[in-house]
Formats: sequence, C-alpha cells, structure tokens
Amino acid sequence: MSLYSDVSEQTEKADGWQAIKPAQITDDHFIRSEGSTFAGYHLLVDLWQARSLDDLTLMRATLQECVVVSNATLLHIHLHHFEPNGGISGVAVLAESHVSVHTWPERAFAAFDLFMCGKAVPHHAIAVLQHAFSPQDVNIRQVLRGVVSGQSSHDLGNVP
Repeated sequence: MSLYSDVSEQTEKADGWQAIKPAQITDDHFIRSEGSTFAGYHLLVDLWQARSLDDLTLMRATLQECVVVSNATLLHIHLHHFEPNGGISGVAVLAESHVSVHTWPERAFAAFDLFMCGKAVPHHAIAVLQHAFSPQDVNIRQVLRGVVSGQSSHDLGNVP
C-alpha cells in the first residue's frame, strides 16, 4: 500500500481558479503539494451583490451540491433561518471537515467557509456558489491549514 494517493488540486490565477497540478494524499489525509505538507485547503469566499440569500431550500441544495462536486462526504447539514431579515447561518459537517455559511440578505452579502482535507477539492464549489447566488463580486482567500512544522506558513504565530 502506497503512503500517498494522487488527487488534482487547484491554484489561483488572475482570471480565476483552475485545476493544475497533481497532489498526493497521505494515509492520514494530509496533502503533499509543491514541497509542502498540510492538513487541507481552507477557502474564505465572500459573495457581494448576491441574490436569494434568504432562500433556505436553495441554500440546503447548494451546500449539498458543493459537497458532491468537491468529492467530499456529507455527514450532516444544519441551517438556521433568522427573522425578520431572513439571513441564514449554518454548516455542512463533512468527513473531510466543513462548509459553513452566514448571509446578510439586507446587504446582499454571504460569507462561506470551505475547509477540506484529503481528496476533497473545495475549489470546485466556487462555481456552484456563483451559479446559485449570482453575485456581482466574489472575493476568495485561501489558507493552507496544518502546514507541517519547518515549512513556510503565513500566520500570526501561536497564542498561549
């Protein structure tokens, strides 16, 4: 049995996200890519001037589709619908981690967290979010979580 298995990963280019390089997955579901080993990709996705952010049925279906296209394993979805503005907060708990959401329909803004390890590729969910909520602007930040010690990482350090 090999210590690693192959998986495609994506990297950011000026014109968006695209599948590029092969990555390897360790037996403990860490990812090895371009000389780094880390627990997973954590994408912070902000949607601006988005639509239907108060539609609970659409949100549930969108989270489910995000899980499928990312090659992840859904364990549970919990969503809460706030009144009177109709905002939604919730999480899709995954075997590979989570997808969370918080919406502000009155500001046409949604914040999504996509954190996944192993063979799951959270970058694939971006197109699903764009299709479901038709934002005019999308801001994506990527953080590599759990970078193995001794490798480069941009963080604020450990807090006691």
